[in-house]
Amino acid sequence: MARTSVVQEYQQPQPGSTSTLTLDQRVQREILKNGIQKPKGFTVSYHSNPDIEKQHFGEKHPMKPWRLTLTKSIVMAYGMHEAMDLFLSRAATRQEILNFHASDYVDFLQSVTPSTAFNGEFNDRSIAANIGDDCPIFDGLYNYCALYAGASLDAARKLTNHQSSIAINWSGGLHHAKKAEASGFCYINDIVLAILQLLLHHPRVLYIDIDVHHGDGVEQAFWSTDRVMTLSFHKYDPEKFFPGTGGPRSTGPTNPLNPGAHHSLNVPLHDGIDDDQYVHLFKDIVGPCFNTYNPTAIVLQCGGDSLGGDKLGVFNLNIRAHGACLAYVKRLNVPLLVLGGGGYTAHNVARVWAYETSLCIAADIPATLPPHTPFLEHFAGGNTLFPVLDDLRAPGDLNRRKHENKNSAAYLEGRVEAVREQLRYQEGSPSVQMQVIPPDLGGVREEVEREMREEREAGEGFRRERERGAGRRGELSR
Repeated sequence: MARTSVVQEYQQPQPGSTSTLTLDQRVQREILKNGIQKPKGFTVSYHSNPDIEKQHFGEKHPMKPWRLTLTKSIVMAYGMHEAMDLFLSRAATRQEILNFHASDYVDFLQSVTPSTAFNGEFNDRSIAANIGDDCPIFDGLYNYCALYAGASLDAARKLTNHQSSIAINWSGGLHHAKKAEASGFCYINDIVLAILQLLLHHPRVLYIDIDVHHGDGVEQAFWSTDRVMTLSFHKYDPEKFFPGTGGPRSTGPTNPLNPGAHHSLNVPLHDGIDDDQYVHLFKDIVGPCFNTYNPTAIVLQCGGDSLGGDKLGVFNLNIRAHGACLAYVKRLNVPLLVLGGGGYTAHNVARVWAYETSLCIAADIPATLPPHTPFLEHFAGGNTLFPVLDDLRAPGDLNRRKHENKNSAAYLEGRVEAVREQLRYQEGSPSVQMQVIPPDLGGVREEVEREMREEREAGEGFRRERERGAGRRGELSR
């Protein structure tokens, strides 16, 4: 076949001429310029598997695992990988997943395919598992779930065996999944699985969630235990914003004799909260919770949809403010598991997670993204790590902010006081007989279900009804 301008004869690249080597050289210069090195006095581990990045929920679905590729591109362009222990995570085993999830549900995820999801025997099972627009079936679904769950389990184990002080898994943090039900783009709850792993060695775990959506799946899993305190900062509107839970009165079981009473804490917020308000609120609440509960490990879910400009978010946070929350938790100086979560404007999610990686390793990196950053053309808003996200204009009205701030100082002070009131009910750190760790979650679940039935019968409306059944309002419907 004759050569043309389209089909060219392949030329073997010569040693030293490849773009990979050039990129490596540039990264090494960046490392030297920024003084990137392993932190002294503590160890940070980074847990990932590139196969997670390849998954695809669908062309129009807002969840884009490719955001992990963008995150990795920034982390490596700055040379931050040189300061961490890097681990290629394996997939979680079926038995590990069954530590929380129901066997029938796991069987379903392992066997269902896009072509069978709503055909024959799978139709009823898909409806029961809440499969639909929010949680579609796609090729490789179970492997995707097992990989991100395996990364969180691996990270938790590195903390419990003292290999790491801080363990990072940006692919994790999928906080909506229930025991036998997918929800809000989440199928397997890696957070619950990781906390159960931590409970094998830690008597008390504090779970903090800064995703714009309520961390309902994690709260529900540990509703009736004092071994875990859940604390969620989120947008709350029971009628219009997913998942509609996490209101001011949702603080754990109403029976004061239940160990979980007052251990599920929520900070419901309105649209448009800004940097100063959020960071001040976070410190005013997390500090007393830490001092009262005295956790021996912390799990921090860093959902990026609380940033300004997120496709599904309604807050006005900038990247530095989001990171300030992680920096504050890091200073508490207990083993820390850092997870991802929501976040649907991919280039900004990558920016904030890369910045928070730098905070974990105590690296002072420049604001300008390195020119050799892979996929640099995909970072809208300029080649900066810190684009302005708190002053975006409303579509068609440049005189109005996209999300007006509806959080008054009095309202936020009320949220602080409400949490402190719940802390007053606690009698200090719960004592634990270490030989019975972890707790019998089967019994816990039964008690949760009984408590929920009692609350519904009493007319208190726990809102579980809003979380079940096909066709309910989902994260995509706002």
